[in-house]
Amino acid sequence: MRALILGLVATTCFAQGPPQVMVNAPYVTTPPEVVDAMLRLAAVHRGDVVYDLGCGDGRIVIAAAKRYGVKGVGIDINPERVLEARANARKAGIEALVKFDIGDVFEVDFSAATVVMMYLLPDLNQRLRPKLWKDLKPGTRVVSHAFDMGDWKPEKKIVVDKSPIYLWTIPASRTVGRVSRSIWLTR
Repeated sequence: MRALILGLVATTCFAQGPPQVMVNAPYVTTPPEVVDAMLRLAAVHRGDVVYDLGCGDGRIVIAAAKRYGVKGVGIDINPERVLEARANARKAGIEALVKFDIGDVFEVDFSAATVVMMYLLPDLNQRLRPKLWKDLKPGTRVVSHAFDMGDWKPEKKIVVDKSPIYLWTIPASRTVGRVSRSIWLTR
């Protein structure tokens, strides 16, 4: 009897397939003119590593790789978007320069980034800020489409087709919450 019950439980679990990922943010594409402006604002150049948190169809990472020959990584929680981004990279012929992964931006290691792009909701930006400050090297540029980061004032803000775009640079000395940290790097 016990074996029968275990068999039914195992069959039920396997029949359901892998756990489904819950998507908490809407998928809204970034217009091409905003993508161009984000890349220019970040001053993307050869040698950069561009991460797009919430990459959707991959357009920002793909544009960076095509125009500047940089490596890029797109992270999205939605498996369908990641599959679409990978297909778009194949069509663009830049598969060797980019990769797209399914993941939670709060758990992914993006410390290799020299540029981080985001088009996330305001509360996600606010919650992500401590991780950006903790994980990114001083000098890393952070660009957000549409939403700022509260009391972390941007260095620059531009408006393209009524869409604000913000730029910050991770400082060498920073305050995260009530803890002040100085970071010294040798490159």
